[in-house]
Amino acid sequence: MHNPSKLAAALLIGTMLSASALAAGNAFVTVNGVAVSQTMANVFIAEQKAQGAPDTPELKNAVREELIRRELLLQEAKKAGLDKKPDVAAQAEAARQAFFVRAYVQEYVKKNPIGDAELKAQYETIKAQLGNTEYKARHILVKDEADAKAIIDNLKKGAKFEELAKQSIDPGSKDNGGSLDWASAGNFVKPFSDALTGLTKGKYTETPVKTDFGYHIIMLEDTRPLTVPAFEEIKPRLLQQAQGQQINKMVDALRAKAKVE
Repeated sequence: MHNPSKLAAALLIGTMLSASALAAGNAFVTVNGVAVSQTMANVFIAEQKAQGAPDTPELKNAVREELIRRELLLQEAKKAGLDKKPDVAAQAEAARQAFFVRAYVQEYVKKNPIGDAELKAQYETIKAQLGNTEYKARHILVKDEADAKAIIDNLKKGAKFEELAKQSIDPGSKDNGGSLDWASAGNFVKPFSDALTGLTKGKYTETPVKTDFGYHIIMLEDTRPLTVPAFEEIKPRLLQQAQGQQINKMVDALRAKAKVE
């Protein structure tokens, strides 16, 4: 069942937008004396066309009927006084803000395109960080160095790494024998990756490896060549990340100049 407050907020946001950004243009249809603008209709038609709907008289008729239905419900919401309720008004304002923020961000991204050269540079940097090898490793993580040394002593006495891994404080691997599966060295913090790449297959670190997480005992099970996806394959993801960084930088600059009290 639909939440009346959410429905009212959705209808109110339509009113706010039509009264401001979408108010221009001749009336597309009039409902009980209230005009719904051609601009509003154009937005709905463009949205449907973007989803693959053909630009036909049937589409325009369908949009017309939808706008009539919305306007009728909106008028009833106003009669019920929902537009005067603070919580509904707050929801509508939040939706209005989200609409304009999204529109501004999309416009900013269009005006500040990120070229292939920048994305390829990021791609090459990532490739260099990942290296040419993947490592299949296990580890045991404990808080105290003394506990790590005790585990290493037990390994030297013949204890199985997988059994001792149950003592690990890493919830993601302790119940799986400490397995970290296949990963490049670049996926780990530097002290860990340095120790890992210095091991030979089947060997473990005989001194605890300290990181910000605690003390590790690391065992290397195997290695294999790392195959990095082609640039075109991960270009959409790189673009998304680059745009996210671009937007964050823009917002940080606005925040630095803003007067906040």
